[in-house]
Amino acid sequence: MKMTKTLARLALTTAAVAFGATMAMADGTVVAVVGGKADDAFFAKVKKGIDDATLVVQAHGGTVNYLMLQNYDNIGGDAANLIRTAISQGASVIAVPNWVPDAEDEAIKAAQAAGIPVILYNAGGADKAKELGAINYIGNEEYTAGLAAGAYYATHGFNNVICVNTVPGAQNLEDRCKGVADGAAANGGVSTQLPLPSSAFGDPTAVAEAIKATLLKDTTINGAITISAGDANSAATGIEQAGLTGKVQLASFDMDGTGLDRIKAGAQLFAVDQQPWLQGFLAVSMADAFVNYGLSISSAPVLTGPGIVDSANIDATLAGAGAGYR
Repeated sequence: MKMTKTLARLALTTAAVAFGATMAMADGTVVAVVGGKADDAFFAKVKKGIDDATLVVQAHGGTVNYLMLQNYDNIGGDAANLIRTAISQGASVIAVPNWVPDAEDEAIKAAQAAGIPVILYNAGGADKAKELGAINYIGNEEYTAGLAAGAYYATHGFNNVICVNTVPGAQNLEDRCKGVADGAAANGGVSTQLPLPSSAFGDPTAVAEAIKATLLKDTTINGAITISAGDANSAATGIEQAGLTGKVQLASFDMDGTGLDRIKAGAQLFAVDQQPWLQGFLAVSMADAFVNYGLSISSAPVLTGPGIVDSANIDATLAGAGAGYR
């Protein structure tokens, strides 16, 4: 099995290098990066990584063009349109999360048909990167992250958990919630998904009210995990308004300063970290190295998570957050 995985990684790397060989030493490289909203707490850290790696690209005579989603109402279709925009603007290489493969795969293939290599980051996974012939995948394996979260809840005595999804249909987030359910089930617990309209993303009142109503309807629920740090802040309000603080333990995928403070204070059980700064930094720096010099990493995927942040390691995490990297 180990040899099979090694050969698969070698094949993926060799194919990627062959595809990018004609791009080596590109003059005035343009790295196009498709990403989320800059005011999204998660993508703000991804963008910091992108900005830091931009210094590397500029040192090589190139530029970075960040193509940002304006909202998450039609995440797959809008991302596909941004990929096509990058093609029309003459990108040398494109870094993009593959949030909704059914919507984005065709655009990614169009980029490759135009001679533009693609690297997946944040969403998509190693199997999708291999299927599409992408340079690599950088990020989290979302189902695995969900498994870790579900197991953490169940093994700490919280056996009925809701997974709050404010962007239903996004494959990486569906995988998170499925992982939570399977991880909880494997350890004697249960988890169900609470899907909310995508318009609820970024609407703290809507998210808090939906969670409050769900908890009051089913008083056996003792855990609530959200797909983002921002939603966790809303969930904390909903739990408090339901009068269930201390009974329903909160957790989140990803994290922000407010969530880290809750963990420090004992008001949030844990967060699942995927190190977004690393995702942005590595996506840009690896894309630049590939098109300019034919360099690639033989490990596939390049995993930045998952990791659990809880009371045991909160102080070190807070130090990284204070510097803007966590």
